[in-house]
Amino acid sequence: MLQKIIGACRKAIDDYNMIDEGDKIAIGLSGGKDSIALLYALYYLKKFYPKKYEIMAITINPGTEDFKTDELEKLCKKLGIEYVVYNSNIAKVVFDIRKETNPCSLCANMRRGMINSIAIEHGCNKIALGHHSDDVIETFLMSVLLNGKIHCFAPVTYLSRSDVKTIRPMIYVEEKEVRAVARDLSFPVMNKCCPMDGFSKREYMKDLIYKIRKDIPNVKKHVMGAVRRSNIPGWELPNEENNK
Repeated sequence: MLQKIIGACRKAIDDYNMIDEGDKIAIGLSGGKDSIALLYALYYLKKFYPKKYEIMAITINPGTEDFKTDELEKLCKKLGIEYVVYNSNIAKVVFDIRKETNPCSLCANMRRGMINSIAIEHGCNKIALGHHSDDVIETFLMSVLLNGKIHCFAPVTYLSRSDVKTIRPMIYVEEKEVRAVARDLSFPVMNKCCPMDGFSKREYMKDLIYKIRKDIPNVKKHVMGAVRRSNIPGWELPNEENNK
């Protein structure tokens, strides 16, 4: 299954020109199965990918008591990957100071800003995030159903003020494939420590898609196809031949 994930990542990387010769890529390692799968995929892909690149991993500690990075540190050491843990006060800001009723957006923005800063400090020109195809589908439907907008995050995003690109190599990987490889390779997945786990809008959308699939089994395939054909900024394939 890991080989299948590596192959899907390579296709996405090639389709959207995610990696260039000499890149140093910071992997956002949250401790979840998705980011660990991305770490493995980019680690093994670099051994034979024609464009040479370096990787490192960055974890943002949100400041909760249960957030432990010991096993992630062991994994990175085993693979020989540079690893940085940044201890933040995100949880205090989001839940105690701001008392956000919908904290996910603020939390994500703060984490993203911190990762960008740390990546730049360590000479990285790209940041890789572990969003898979289910994340694409859920984000697209959340935008349409909750905000009335046809929108989704792009495979590649360029931040001009920091001159850093964010890439998402796992957009062709299904979550069930990540679950399978996480089980097979015994990923050191961190215990969930966010109070919103299981109660977010994303979880609501995940449950909704699950219910729809009972009547429309191919709904995820159809929505993913709609995203790729919808002219959403950033989803246009650089090579039109890949659209066929």
